[in-house]
Amino acid sequence: MEQLLSRFEKYISFDTQSAEEKMDICPSTSGQMIFARALAAELRELGLSEVTLDDHGYLMATLPANGGGQAPVVGFIAHLDTSPDAAGGPVRPRVVTAYDGGDIVLNAAQGIVLSPREFPELAAYRGQDILVADGMTLLGADDKAGITAIVSAAEYLLCHPEIRHGKIRLGFTPDEETGRSALRFDVEQFAATFAYTVDGGAIGGLEYETFNASNPVVIFHGCNVHTGDAKGKMRNALSMAAKWQAMLPEGEKPEYTEGREGFFHVYKLEGTVERCTMHMLVRDHDRKRFEARKAYLAHLADCFNVSYGAGTVELTMPDVYYNMRDKIMPAHEQVVALAARAMREAGVEPAVMPIRGGTDGAQLSYRGLPCPNIFTGGLNYHSRYEYLPLPSLKAAAETVLHLMVDAAAVGGDGHEDH
Repeated sequence: MEQLLSRFEKYISFDTQSAEEKMDICPSTSGQMIFARALAAELRELGLSEVTLDDHGYLMATLPANGGGQAPVVGFIAHLDTSPDAAGGPVRPRVVTAYDGGDIVLNAAQGIVLSPREFPELAAYRGQDILVADGMTLLGADDKAGITAIVSAAEYLLCHPEIRHGKIRLGFTPDEETGRSALRFDVEQFAATFAYTVDGGAIGGLEYETFNASNPVVIFHGCNVHTGDAKGKMRNALSMAAKWQAMLPEGEKPEYTEGREGFFHVYKLEGTVERCTMHMLVRDHDRKRFEARKAYLAHLADCFNVSYGAGTVELTMPDVYYNMRDKIMPAHEQVVALAARAMREAGVEPAVMPIRGGTDGAQLSYRGLPCPNIFTGGLNYHSRYEYLPLPSLKAAAETVLHLMVDAAAVGGDGHEDH
């Protein structure tokens, strides 16, 4: 545990917050490349081979096989960046020892408290050591806990050559939080038969079903004139944006939905009377409902352009990823079963559930690399209230370790040999 904590705290000392507005740069922030170079040096020092880091911040490495016969190549993937939804650093972590089940004061001066009244899942970790930040930044378990688990498991096998395993590939990507990391990921170079992203949340999470996702951008074009002479002339882009938001189905927003329920979400709005830009998320696990949601927005744009004049609203709706279940089940069911087995070997009961989000694995599965997602142990991602129960981090590392070893019992077609 001490070694895991030390490695994790070292990783979160790097500010790797990605930047959504820098669409033409990869990585979008310099901190990601600084961290990638340091991590590459660590991997080489540990004794991993084929350590490569390209100009865009994609880092890969190999743990060579020391047995395993015709075992497939199994990959493990985590992302370097942290979310732009909360301040990324400097992270000031501290361990809450033997959590007593009450409020955790993150920052007394600012009155920031992690409370089980707001986050009732905290109760499950009573008595455990929990890592938190100081309430001014996120913690960074998403996804430096994943990197910690992967590197620590690989290091364990390097220190214990008597444990037989097949070839293992490690991949670390930039800009996952902005939805762009899988775009430049070289699946052919990675050359894994199947892989796992270590990018999940609470202990036990095993996920192979994601949203279908689109990130619409709506631009409202208004007309600004002096307020004293505005009647019949002014068209307020901000008012249009407010009307658009009001016309979204009230119960189909993130704060009202769970499980496989989809949603519309306005997460960013900026502009003036003259021009206003709205950023949205459209999400649904069902592909037909997903397409229907996009069709509703297209119809809404048409209505605005009739009401306010042609060209008033510009709508773009780029698809970001699709539900990876369609590529994993049933063809690669054994890849999921292998992860469940590894969790049980680590003393963890798998909790198979749909992801209310996405991972690199969603896009990679559509590019021919089956890639379910497993837990890291962290909770309240993208938030100053993020926390990491340390036993969950240990369980994540042990699960990855068991997966690395158990893959040697799987045939080259991805099915378990008997």
